[in-house]
Amino acid sequence: MIHVLYRGSSSACFELESSRPYYAPEEYTVCVDGVQVLRGDANVFSLFSLTPEREYEIAVRFASGGEERAQVRTRSERCCVSVRDFGAAGDGVHEDTVAIQAAINFLPEGGRLFFPPGTYLTLPLALKSHITLELSEGATLLGSTERERYPIIRGVCVDPVTGRELPQAGFEGIEGDMYQSLLHASYAEDVTVVGRGVIDGNGQNGDWWGDFKSFPAARPRVVFLNRSKHITLHGVTVANGPSWHLHPFFSEDVSLYDCAVTAPKDSPNTDAIDPESCDGVNIIGCRFSVGDDCIAIKSGKIDMGRKYKRPADHHMIRNCLMQFGHGAVTLGSELAAGIQNLSVSQCYFRATDRGLRIKSRRGRGKDSYITDVSFNNIRMENVLTPIVINLWYNCCDPDRYTEYVWSRKKLPVDDRTPRMGKFSFRNMECTGAEVAACYIDGLTESPIDQVELADISVRFAEDAKPGVPAMQNFAQNRCRLGLYLDNVRRIRVHNVHLTGVEGEGLIADHCEDIEKTDFEVD
Repeated sequence: MIHVLYRGSSSACFELESSRPYYAPEEYTVCVDGVQVLRGDANVFSLFSLTPEREYEIAVRFASGGEERAQVRTRSERCCVSVRDFGAAGDGVHEDTVAIQAAINFLPEGGRLFFPPGTYLTLPLALKSHITLELSEGATLLGSTERERYPIIRGVCVDPVTGRELPQAGFEGIEGDMYQSLLHASYAEDVTVVGRGVIDGNGQNGDWWGDFKSFPAARPRVVFLNRSKHITLHGVTVANGPSWHLHPFFSEDVSLYDCAVTAPKDSPNTDAIDPESCDGVNIIGCRFSVGDDCIAIKSGKIDMGRKYKRPADHHMIRNCLMQFGHGAVTLGSELAAGIQNLSVSQCYFRATDRGLRIKSRRGRGKDSYITDVSFNNIRMENVLTPIVINLWYNCCDPDRYTEYVWSRKKLPVDDRTPRMGKFSFRNMECTGAEVAACYIDGLTESPIDQVELADISVRFAEDAKPGVPAMQNFAQNRCRLGLYLDNVRRIRVHNVHLTGVEGEGLIADHCEDIEKTDFEVD
């Protein structure tokens, strides 16, 4: 069966019903109205260059002879204009900022701005509501390297009449000044960016990856969405961000379909997407290969968490491919307002340091309640440690090396103490692991409520090398460590098979209730 994930006026995205992570059971061809338009091997595919308000017949023909059909009708639009008509050169040499911004400003509600093939060199652009940007195949929106010309956005502005705060920007869990992002939306709604083109932050050619800690403001993202809603990115590639690539910030109903995010493995803090204090984020059929976490779900540090009490809620990640990076799917460490109702399924991880990574620490606060997190049907290859929950994370804070962070004593539970609820890890196949199969380390005074590990196989690499499974003070190198759980109230282990473990297959310290069935180690 074919499901329609997204339909716009000129593009549509589809998902094949399949039980396999990311890849379809077999290769296929896609025909539109009887004409073959593409070959595919993934569960998600897209069509572009469609005509508004038209019915299309879609047929997917598999290599074995089977066929699936669907119909889709594209949406209407008010108008479509080319950015070239506003004076954009698209030659990668002449700056096109004024032309592109003029075109965006001109668009009426329901309008589409079309970028023909070319390289459009630009400074940051401000998006507005009810518009579509379409980057055709061969079109690149290229960020300028002139940092001194990037406007600096205040973290919080104050209404001079009422005194009311107007939040504008933030980075790494703190409201603060930042350079305006290449595509920047504040308090916007119904914004769509589609096409097979590229949004390139050009981080490698500026000074963004150099001595950025001395900058007067936080580095920009490639796409920043502040308190916006009904935002869709479909098909585009986002590359070489000055820092994080995509940063939805206190936003609602944000969807990525069949997108790619890419940056060199050694580029600093180039997370693919970091939804922060958002409600309703869908990441489906996407591909990530970056220098830091692929997906990092956040809800701020303690001051911002207390101020807004806005948890990350109702996020769905499905049929994605994640390669390299520190973590494939990460929660935290800025999660002071909590994270809940997260589903990660049918994903494929290759050569990330960690697969499913949750990181927190004392000081995130009592509102930092992480629960109802489900990971299901995950395939991992050459991931050093497939599962990590670390409540002793020691990065990104001035007090990172203090006794308060690292002490294993049972400290008093107070307003600074985070909590961890229920986590489910099911139906996972992991090959080529090296450091640990599962490393879960809860707080002494605030144990994790429940961890379920079911229908999981982990095979260690024969040439596995030691490494640190979690970033914490006094961390020990590990190699071929099995299931390690500390300070977890309830543990459920069912149908778990480990191959190549050194030492005990299951180490469970300071755990109240352990249920273990069909657990094998060889």
